[in-house]
Amino acid sequence: MREIVFDTETTGFEPSDGHRIVEIGCVELMDHIPTGRTLQFYLNPERDVPIESQRVHGLSAEFLADKALFAHVVEEFLEFLGDAPLVIHNASFDIKFINAELERVNRPRLPLSRAIDTIEIAKRKIPGARYSLDELCKRFGVDLSARSKHGALLDAQLTAEIYLELIGGRQRGLMLAPVEIAAAQVNDIVRAARQRPVKLAPLITVVELEIHAAFVAKELGDKALWNN
Repeated sequence: MREIVFDTETTGFEPSDGHRIVEIGCVELMDHIPTGRTLQFYLNPERDVPIESQRVHGLSAEFLADKALFAHVVEEFLEFLGDAPLVIHNASFDIKFINAELERVNRPRLPLSRAIDTIEIAKRKIPGARYSLDELCKRFGVDLSARSKHGALLDAQLTAEIYLELIGGRQRGLMLAPVEIAAAQVNDIVRAARQRPVKLAPLITVVELEIHAAFVAKELGDKALWNN
């Protein structure tokens, strides 16, 4: 199953107040595992970037001045999404901004029902916890060392890791084939087996060993496998 994790960075909180997207980041998943395919755009918002927003993502109007407009990348963006479910941390925020941009270029809106919101999954799995991306990364031991500021592609990659943890994480057998899973389980059993501190005494007697050796010598000869 193909899914797309995506995130946006914006100039503010509400597109209805004239705020725009300044970065889009997408990560492709196949059977919940990142494939390595990503998509990222920095976008010219055609407006100023408030200093409060710059403190969050570090993107200034000067940096974004020569970047593409959303209208220039919308086809590539929608082609990358395809018809896949969209995994988003706080989906209502990103969907409303994407839909505002889509409306500007006369393209159909993305239905919120298409989104899988990792915050909603986290609320069901760990009620009462803090649900920010930072807090969930800390809870699941996801490396945050590269996140000095927010970034759409980086945050999409972190969301993909959180999503995997929320739906089962490393307990999912890393998508191994059934034969490989069975082998791993057997190996776990073998590793878990405890050794006796004192070996049991052999049940066969010395007389029985001598009778067996004589039988092998008589019936099978010197080249018998038993002699090895």
